[in-house]
Amino acid sequence: MTDIVNHPDIDNRPNAFTQAEIGWTPWLAPLAEEELTDRHWAGLVDPSRSKSPYFMLLARDPEILEARTKTDKDIFYNTRAGLPRAERELSATAASRSNGCIFCASVHSRFASHFSKRPDSVQRLLDEGVEADLGSRRWNAVVKASVALTATPQAFGPREIAHLREEGLDDLEIADAIHGAAFFNWANRLMLSVGEPTPAGV
Repeated sequence: MTDIVNHPDIDNRPNAFTQAEIGWTPWLAPLAEEELTDRHWAGLVDPSRSKSPYFMLLARDPEILEARTKTDKDIFYNTRAGLPRAERELSATAASRSNGCIFCASVHSRFASHFSKRPDSVQRLLDEGVEADLGSRRWNAVVKASVALTATPQAFGPREIAHLREEGLDDLEIADAIHGAAFFNWANRLMLSVGEPTPAGV
């Protein structure tokens, strides 16, 4: 049975959406690095993730973690076709903002800002919420579609796809927007269920 982690009170827990780096701590005990077997290392995919308490917690089920990580990498790093990286990160940020996942929103908003060179627009999404006008009809359409899918999959349909097409997205780009939002719709709920954000370095 996985132990529950008893954490001391942490001052200044993040309670607002931010592009700054913040930390995250699990409520359940992650594996220690010395507990990792070859099976666990394979599940991590990237050995550097052994430094992350989140991935070390998920490594308790290494086959699921491996599938999760390879899916994540394909959605966000395989940019030879489809959406530019910035808009994939925008879809993840919109889902995370809608779900209230401060940690995921911080990570993916930084990526969205980095790849788009539009940090003010990304910050507006964090500050004002998913209804904010980001100064781009295309970005607004990606956010709106991501939020519709996040609310409940049945809320996403032909209207959202038509709106994305109107803003110039082709089939592969629409698929990428859906994948980014859908993945983080799931990932947010998992992260919110097993831990909490902390100040950077805690």
